[in-house]
Amino acid sequence: MGPSGGVTRSTLRQQIADALRDEVLAGRLRPGRAFTVKQIAEQYGVSATPVREALFDLSAQGLLSSDQHRGFQVHEFTVRDYRAMVEARSLVVEGIFRSPADQVAVRAEALPPIRRRAAEAVRAAKGGDLDVLIGYDLRFWRELGAFVLNPYISAFLTKLRVQAWVFTVHRLRGEHADEHVLWFGHEDLVEAIAADDEPRVLAVMQDYYAHALAWADHLETRERGNPAPE
Repeated sequence: MGPSGGVTRSTLRQQIADALRDEVLAGRLRPGRAFTVKQIAEQYGVSATPVREALFDLSAQGLLSSDQHRGFQVHEFTVRDYRAMVEARSLVVEGIFRSPADQVAVRAEALPPIRRRAAEAVRAAKGGDLDVLIGYDLRFWRELGAFVLNPYISAFLTKLRVQAWVFTVHRLRGEHADEHVLWFGHEDLVEAIAADDEPRVLAVMQDYYAHALAWADHLETRERGNPAPE
């Protein structure tokens, strides 16, 4: 991914950040994995400056942690962190949809591509294809988030969703992907929003968060049964 032609430093910075985010979301850069600016610069064949900027960008998004001596590492989220992410999104989203006239503007012309994203996400979830699922799921929630009139809330929800996938992806690699692990309700949510059916929207969202919290319970039970070695 070396620079070419008219690629600017800021574009290169974004390209590196996007590439590393994809590596983290695919589970190829696992939590706790440490690396330096020099290592990433050599990997991509670029100078240190855009790499350093990209790594600081990902740190600001909560995906990386930095240490003066060890460099950067993929942030290790705990089950407690994941539970807090789910609960935070639940509180914000329920607040939004309980007063939609002030906070949400659904654009009918934007619904067809979101429906396609939802269908692809469900297909990938049922097929257990995490790489495809993560891409469509993030686009699905980001495009739904664009209906939220407050851009800070929308950005906050997107950040939490990305962090949740960072926590989730490597754990899901060892699970049998079925309805007990993956959520299949994307299409139900789109149709509820399209119908302007607030109770149905809230019911689907509550099902989504209950599903996520049930999986957190499962992880906590499993961790208690298999404590980490001292």
